[in-house]
Amino acid sequence: MPLLINAYASLRNPPPLDFPHRLLGRRDRSDPELLPHLQGFIGYVLQTGQGRMTPTLYHVMRHLQRVRQHYSLELEDDALDAYAAWATQANALCFLPDGSVRDPSGRVLASRGEPAPDADATLPYPADAEARKARSLAALQAMDVRTPASLPPVIGADELVLRPAEEVARRMLALFAVAVRAESLNGGEPMSPEQIYARVPAAQAALSPRERAFMQDAAPEPQQIIDFAWRYEALALLQWALGLIDELPLPQAICDVPRTARIALEHPDEAYVVAARLRHASELLDALDLHQRLHWAVRQARLQQAEAPAGLEPGVIAERHHALNWLVGFEDKPWDEVDTPT
Repeated sequence: MPLLINAYASLRNPPPLDFPHRLLGRRDRSDPELLPHLQGFIGYVLQTGQGRMTPTLYHVMRHLQRVRQHYSLELEDDALDAYAAWATQANALCFLPDGSVRDPSGRVLASRGEPAPDADATLPYPADAEARKARSLAALQAMDVRTPASLPPVIGADELVLRPAEEVARRMLALFAVAVRAESLNGGEPMSPEQIYARVPAAQAALSPRERAFMQDAAPEPQQIIDFAWRYEALALLQWALGLIDELPLPQAICDVPRTARIALEHPDEAYVVAARLRHASELLDALDLHQRLHWAVRQARLQQAEAPAGLEPGVIAERHHALNWLVGFEDKPWDEVDTPT
């Protein structure tokens, strides 16, 4: 009797279904019903934990958030090995009629109790993501920074959908606007929003709701001013992503604020925005993987009430991680709602 499989691949362009099967349906993100379906599936997976969020369930949820292709197909038992090879290449999990969520080899990751989860089940990750993780771990070892090898890699290049370069350029200018206003307020010589928009005309329309409220507030709370002044670090990260800064130094000190401001002022308007270009995706993902692990390290140090290792600056890492997660569309969230879990 044919086995019904629903396969969930995270790659934009999975390999062809080169094994005996009967395809019942296929859809991608262009189908408006896929995202609600995935959200419902995530809810089902979380329910299997009966109120407990385990590391496995968390990463299954993250996989489902990245799914780009959903296949429904039937196949005979003698095609299961070929399917497993395809699922590994496609970075796919599957859901079976018994209510289980399984890894590419068919081992149970989550279920309603039967069949029981398999301790050997593993989440799939693209080969380039695994290689990136290995490079990050080697770099951390050289810095004498300890992070768990169990922390998974970030997304692979074929899972990635970057923000358009024009959107990144506008965000860079919006960050400059709020950072320079915060700096002026902190220094006791506040610049008005109109003064700032006159210098960077493309910034105003790109402000997030929270940023717009800050710019319009004549007397922001002191903590707000501090928080927005830190945006220079996210700004510097996006300038690097746009190729306006050649190197991204280790996050052991705050950025060169005068240089960061000067670069923004040299690229203030629509003429630059429409001509903006991003670095190669592999460079951006390398930075994301490394900073996610660095963020884990400094958070652990804080929990243990210890100094951050290797002279790392937690505030710089937090801002860079926020900017990188926004850049790669983490959870498809807008700027104000971007999270930085580790």
